[in-house]
Amino acid sequence: MRLKKFGRTGLFVSELCLGTMTFGGEGEFWGKIGTTQQADAERLIGRALDAGINFIDTADVYSAGLSEHITGQALKNLKVPRENVVVATKVYGETGTKTANSRGMSRYHIMDGVKASLQRLQLDHIDLYQIHAFDPATPIEEAVRAMDDLVRQGHVRYVGVSNWAAWQIMKAIGISERLGLARFESLQAYYTIANRDLERELVPMLQSEQVGLMVWSPLAGGLLSGKFGRHVPEDAAAGSRRAVFDFPPVNADRAYDCIEVMHGMAKSRDVSVAQIALAWLLHQKAVTSVIVGAKRIEQLDDNLAACKVDLTADELAALDKVSALPPEYPGWMFTRQGEVRRNQLAQAR
Repeated sequence: MRLKKFGRTGLFVSELCLGTMTFGGEGEFWGKIGTTQQADAERLIGRALDAGINFIDTADVYSAGLSEHITGQALKNLKVPRENVVVATKVYGETGTKTANSRGMSRYHIMDGVKASLQRLQLDHIDLYQIHAFDPATPIEEAVRAMDDLVRQGHVRYVGVSNWAAWQIMKAIGISERLGLARFESLQAYYTIANRDLERELVPMLQSEQVGLMVWSPLAGGLLSGKFGRHVPEDAAAGSRRAVFDFPPVNADRAYDCIEVMHGMAKSRDVSVAQIALAWLLHQKAVTSVIVGAKRIEQLDDNLAACKVDLTADELAALDKVSALPPEYPGWMFTRQGEVRRNQLAQAR
């Protein structure tokens, strides 16, 4: 398990991060994601830590706080030294009484949210605290100031965001630099070989500003697990999360094209399609850590094995070709107008 530098910070995290969205299963919605309870969660966390994972991601909204509770109790029951694990959680959604102010990224909600998360996790600080979504009702400066206060108070070590646009993150970074506040050091975003949309705006911004990238749903909700395909019978994927919860949205034809190419690579290497999909992400320079979730030890072991899959240049080229984004303005104009200068820059190196 390789360790990666977390953005521009001095923190190092494992290239795979254990996601806990399957923990709890509280309510109809989260029951579709997973119903992992305390004993099984402890086995999963124990196996992940033994494999070299030092990074765990959860959120206050997962199973209405139950995921955080299970995660914190597991770390306590397993007697995991605090310095051995980087714990990340998120704030934005409702976890208790539904009121006008029990959601969003307002100072009001953030300050209440961190106290509740610390209590559920049974921790004295959160290593990475992330705003789970963009709130159009709250000024970005209000959220940035609130998160900075949490860092200064010692409740939080680093701050980040999830599911934000490039311009929103850049505006927040600009505010942080102008006011001398803690800046957002990471983005948690959806990224798979079948959905490379963030490469248009977000990846260039992340690389320019040295912001870390955590990838959620790297198998597109199970679509890239190998159970699905253009010619695979519908009942073959019975029991898969994707079969009952069709999320995140995917262009099926493009995804199946990718799956067909990955099937060939997986067969020649005697590995799973999921391992090829995860390995492709691990080869992307912008990626800091890939979040993997599992309901069973066997699933986790299969995901962990992706770290050992070293794709060749030819394989990466084949995967890049089949998954390439269609041209879109202004991207195609950048390519056209910038070609001479890119070649000039390459020769100067």
